[in-house]
Amino acid sequence: MSEKYILDFELPLKEIEDKIRLLENTSENTGIDVQKQIDVLRQELISKKDKIYNNLSRWEIVQLARHPSRPHAKDYIEMMTNYWFELHGDRLYSDDSAILSGIAFIDDVKFIIIAQEKGKGTKDKLFRNFGMPRPEGYRKAGRIMRMAEKFKLPILTIIDTPGAYPGIGAEERGQGQAIAENLILMSQLKVPIISTIIGEGASGGALAIGLSDKILCLKNSWYSVISPEGCASILFRDSAKANEAADSMKVTSKDLFDIGIADLIIDEPNGSAHIDPQGSSKKLKEAILSEYQELIKLTDEQLVENRMAKYNSIGDWTD
Repeated sequence: MSEKYILDFELPLKEIEDKIRLLENTSENTGIDVQKQIDVLRQELISKKDKIYNNLSRWEIVQLARHPSRPHAKDYIEMMTNYWFELHGDRLYSDDSAILSGIAFIDDVKFIIIAQEKGKGTKDKLFRNFGMPRPEGYRKAGRIMRMAEKFKLPILTIIDTPGAYPGIGAEERGQGQAIAENLILMSQLKVPIISTIIGEGASGGALAIGLSDKILCLKNSWYSVISPEGCASILFRDSAKANEAADSMKVTSKDLFDIGIADLIIDEPNGSAHIDPQGSSKKLKEAILSEYQELIKLTDEQLVENRMAKYNSIGDWTD
C-alpha cells in the first residue's frame, strides 16, 4: 500500500502492514522466530482487504477511482501491449497531451487505442492538463477513429477523466462541437469499438470517446454526467454533501451494470488496482480480447445497428 496517500477506510490495512513490518524488523535484528505471528497477520490482512474493498460506499469508490497510486491509461498501455506507436495532432490546431492515441498490438490483435491520461507528478499532470482534454484532443481522437475505420482496425478507448477542460480558450475553439462530432462519428463507425473505464468517467468529457459497442468498467470506477461534488453543489448548495450525491446519482460500475449501461464489470485483484496493477491489467486485457472475439463475428451493418439499439434503449422505462 502506498505510504504517501492512504484513504481513511484503508487505515486498518496500514495498521496491520505496519505490525508485519515491525515483526520482520524485529526478527532480522534479534534473530527471534516470529514467522507464526507474521503468518497470522498476513491472513488477517487478506481477510480485512476482502471485507473493506467489497463493502465500499459509492463515495468511497469515487475516492478510490481517484487514488494517486491507481494505474493510469499510460500504465495500462505499457502493461497490456507488446507494441505501441503513438500518433499526434488533430491537423487543425495542435496536439493535446491529455489524449493518447496510437497503434498497438495486444497479443496478436492490432488495435487503435485512444486514451485519456491524467499524468503523475506535478510536472506530468500539468503537461497532461490533469486528464482534461481540449477540443484539439477530441478532434485528434476523431481523426484517429476515421483512420481506424479506413484500415478496418478495432478501436479501444480508455476513459479516465474528471471532465472536458472548461477553459475560455477551449470554449472558443469549440469544445461542445468537438464532443458532439465525436458522438455522431462513433455512432456510425463500421469497426468494433470497446470502451474501458479505468477510473473516473465524468460528463461529456468521458462520453466523447465512450460511445461504443461494449463498455467495460473496472470494479472501482465511476461514470456519470457530473461529479458527485458538482451535483452536490447544484442540488444541495454544498459540495461537502458529495457522499449523498453519489448515492443519489448511482455512479458506480455496479450501478451502471444494473441499469444496462455497462456490459461487464472487471474485478480488481487484491482489492484495488493501486494495490495490484499487474493483476488488474491482466484481467482488463483478458476482458478486452474476449469482447473483441465476440464483436468480430458481426458484420459492419450489425455493429452499427446493435450500437444504435444499445444507446436507444438506455433510459427506457415502463409503468
